[in-house]
Amino acid sequence: MLECRGLVAGHGRVPAVRALDIRVEEGTVLSVLGPNGAGKTTLLRTMAGLLPRIAGEMSIAGSSVPSGRPTRAAKAGLVLIPDNRALFTTLTVKENLDAAHKKGRPRVEEMMELFPALRNRWKLAAGALSGGEQQMLAVARALVQQPRVLLINEMSMGLAPVIVEELLPKVRHIADTTGAVVVLVEQHVQLALQVANEAIVLVHGEVSLRGPAADLARDRRALEAAYLGAA
Repeated sequence: MLECRGLVAGHGRVPAVRALDIRVEEGTVLSVLGPNGAGKTTLLRTMAGLLPRIAGEMSIAGSSVPSGRPTRAAKAGLVLIPDNRALFTTLTVKENLDAAHKKGRPRVEEMMELFPALRNRWKLAAGALSGGEQQMLAVARALVQQPRVLLINEMSMGLAPVIVEELLPKVRHIADTTGAVVVLVEQHVQLALQVANEAIVLVHGEVSLRGPAADLARDRRALEAAYLGAA
């Protein structure tokens, strides 16, 4: 469903991610881990077309996605949830969902089944929601676009641990029920590995470690070495 070949991402001509190769099947959650400054956010922004690729190719379901063209990436089925959630804060929950909804896509009412906490917030402005509710709305707004590839940047940003433990399992549910590829950038390493099928660790823009998420979760020493370097 998602393939990147030799992808080089960065700002201008300065690379932050170097020669990345990934191939992800439908219904798979790929966790992208790594320390601050590893290039994780730059990678997602480049995949979404918000930054042009320095080099390399990306395809969705076998069709090439042009570099630096966010509209084309969206039409190919790629949806990004940024770390700031990018909600229309003066619009209501319903209006935020309606703004993203297209004919023939999942009904906005279905999102209330996935996030029942939003049901009583239907007519409330998004800016008045709690941080957890805003994140639920951001995910719901992405899902009504019926993504083939869903990019989530730091779902846990600014949220209490108890809310994070509630929200992250939704990522697994989304992949299982929709067949979408989910690329999850997350600092809560163990929680991210629990919901993922595969994982990579980026360090200084290069893949330091990759493999099945369950294997990485069991090998704490390998994770520490990937994050911190090994003697």
